[in-house]
Amino acid sequence: MANQRAHQGGLHSSLLDALGTRIVSGDLPAGRVLTLVEIDTEYDVSRSVSREAVRVLQSIGLVASRRRVGVTVLGAESWQVFDPLVIRWRLAGADRLNQLLSLSELRSGFEPLAAALAAERATPAQCGVLSGAVMDMVTHRRSGDLEAYLLADTVFHRTLLEASGNEMLRALGDVVAEVLSGRTHHHLMPSTPESDAVALHERVAGAVRTGDAETARAAMREIIDEAARAMREMHAAGSQPEDD
Repeated sequence: MANQRAHQGGLHSSLLDALGTRIVSGDLPAGRVLTLVEIDTEYDVSRSVSREAVRVLQSIGLVASRRRVGVTVLGAESWQVFDPLVIRWRLAGADRLNQLLSLSELRSGFEPLAAALAAERATPAQCGVLSGAVMDMVTHRRSGDLEAYLLADTVFHRTLLEASGNEMLRALGDVVAEVLSGRTHHHLMPSTPESDAVALHERVAGAVRTGDAETARAAMREIIDEAARAMREMHAAGSQPEDD
């Protein structure tokens, strides 16, 4: 029974990712009507799996489901654009750079504020986690282990948002995590992370630890600006034609 539930869960996740990716990429355009029978047949899944996938897609604004009509794909204006799944699927598409830069603009509005608030409100334990995450980033930068570096970077940013003491900012942790993950997994991250970027994280951690709100705010803004510049440069380099 446990194996069956795990299998069903795997099918649900696979179907959800497949449909979500096709919708946000435009492969399934707004106005397209699907039926559960069509989904069952095309993806070789049970009705319960297709119903659950549609339920999730409906909850985040990608489709509308109505009896006697079917499952209608909705336009981007209806999407829950802050939902981590929507962010992940958009980052999987061809327009990922613009999505990442849009998210960077969003981050520039709230993470510097979170850093300043953390300098006023962080607990000693949170300061310790921030410092530990920076140490891990230093270690994994040297080793070139980008997955381990990503984990440390994600811990840093999640902890900073939590340390702000603001539940609204804390709730944006998944958004930031998807940005960091997308940059790494879609090859918009240097194979060896920039030493300046790590130094800026260290500056934020130090400013939070000493209660220097303005330094924390400024350093966090530099982190976001540096990441946006690096993504633009890497994208431009990757789009250049190879020499004959």
